[in-house]
Amino acid sequence: MLPILLVMERLISKADSPSVARLKREAQRLFARSGIDGVTVRDIAKAAGQKNPAAVGYHFGSKEGLIRELVVDGAKIIDDRRNAELDALEANGGPDNIAQIVDILLYPSINLAAPGETDSFNRFLRMLTMSQRELFVDALEGRWNSGYQRCLEQLRQLMPKMSRAKQNQRFIFMEEYLSGILTARETRLENVSRNHPTWKDSSILKHFGFTMVHMLEMPVEK
Repeated sequence: MLPILLVMERLISKADSPSVARLKREAQRLFARSGIDGVTVRDIAKAAGQKNPAAVGYHFGSKEGLIRELVVDGAKIIDDRRNAELDALEANGGPDNIAQIVDILLYPSINLAAPGETDSFNRFLRMLTMSQRELFVDALEGRWNSGYQRCLEQLRQLMPKMSRAKQNQRFIFMEEYLSGILTARETRLENVSRNHPTWKDSSILKHFGFTMVHMLEMPVEK
């Protein structure tokens, strides 16, 4: 599998003021490190250099409002990337194999941070879905995961013959595997106190995708 070409959108919208952008950036970083319940609005304001601890409420209405914006910011970028790649693939008569769909699930989920910064969106989502999955689903509004759903429908056509229930089980495995590995990668790469040769290896994502393909292609045991 080869990495697909991506439009390198970033998490912070150009429309955000510098103060709002910094609040979002610091909030996501703190949530990724300490979990949703382990971070207060005061912590976020302090990290963002805001003297007024009510800054989060002023700009986002509440901590939940901020979380919803963070979810949508990242989900929009990933969804746009996935849909663009699927459109291009289908326009050329594809997909031809599971590996192509795995690439579209994997690569749009990385390189979301601003230049010079470390990705934290996957860790933030992991923390959120572990403690408040309903909030995550509600924030998507059924709109910002269409690319993911299209990928699942393509996989249903390409996977070995099995019941829909078994397919759904594989998708659960795949979702947890994808989230877990990308979260671990972000965590290790942020830690600059030591070297991480495995996670810095340029081939690791290709190898990871290869293992995802095999999990999806494996026949059902009779």
